[in-house]
Amino acid sequence: MNLKIKNQSILAVALIAALGSSCQEGNKPSEKNEAAKTKAKHYLSEPLVKEIYTADPSAHVFNGKIYIYPSHDIESGVKENDNGDHFDMKDYRILSMDSIGGKVTIHDTALSVSDIPWAGRQLWAPDAAYKNGTYYLYFPVKDKNDVFRIGVATSKDPAGPFKAAKEPIDGSFSIDPAVFTDTDGSSYMYFGGIWGGQLQRWKDGKYDPNGSKTDSQKENEPALSAKVVKLSKDMTAFDGKVKDVVILDQQGKPFLTKDHDRRFFEAAWVHKYNGKYYFTYSTGDTHFLASAISDNPWGPFKYQGTFMTPVEGWTTHHSIVEVKGKWYIFYHDTQLSGKTHLRNVKVTELNHLKDGTIELIKPNKD
Repeated sequence: MNLKIKNQSILAVALIAALGSSCQEGNKPSEKNEAAKTKAKHYLSEPLVKEIYTADPSAHVFNGKIYIYPSHDIESGVKENDNGDHFDMKDYRILSMDSIGGKVTIHDTALSVSDIPWAGRQLWAPDAAYKNGTYYLYFPVKDKNDVFRIGVATSKDPAGPFKAAKEPIDGSFSIDPAVFTDTDGSSYMYFGGIWGGQLQRWKDGKYDPNGSKTDSQKENEPALSAKVVKLSKDMTAFDGKVKDVVILDQQGKPFLTKDHDRRFFEAAWVHKYNGKYYFTYSTGDTHFLASAISDNPWGPFKYQGTFMTPVEGWTTHHSIVEVKGKWYIFYHDTQLSGKTHLRNVKVTELNHLKDGTIELIKPNKD
């Protein structure tokens, strides 16, 4: 082999080696990405179930047992968008367990879209309540005109199956019903959500199909608020006028639309602790859970700050319940799938601080 050919061969081998190295580096995560991936997997809690995808958990203690009423996520093939069309859930599967950390039972289908006479699509985050021997399941679903309404279904068993009423609750709209029953027996429903939840499209009791896709779009005016209404004695209708859930800052002023870190987005929940009413909610596109406190279930509520930092995934939705003298938060993230529409329910302990606020929870360990 002459020197010229030998040098060309050496160059060719070197070039192939360089290309191979480059290709390997391109297919392999960098050390920085690997470290980030490893860090992201250090979760505070593990999924309660792995057989199905679950989200938006509303937890209750019925007859000394914990029942969780979540959304049932599925892969529907719908393209992701800001309206949340990719959250195309079709039924509910209730979870139960005897104690925190105990075995979790996945019950048979409790309610399906096909069981609801007026329903169109998208069976979103539910809640449940109990009164006088009957269990009530409250659910948001789009009607046949693609408008979210809230329905109610009943059962004699907390795990269902539930039978839906023939029509949505009169006067209901938007999403995320959360029912709180006070110590005097009065029950209230808190509900609403902007963007895909359509709250911004309602004005003076009328729905505007061509309304804003996000919020009021009035950045320097008070933000849209969640809603609250008293429930009838039979728990199946609204008793009175739907009112705004007013959240005020420490100076007594409402949050403006542009204050995305603090204003209400969706996922209302109310619990009572030491005589105070805690209104907790999601800030949506900024992914925080925040709390506000009042002496009255109607509010106004004074903002107390963030109590959970963002979970893995776009949405964050929770419930807070007392179990055997301790308080717990049920929430979700995307640990199992890595996809924002395929989520998994988790639980961790929640602590109320002496000043009335809730201790900050970090769902992803540092």
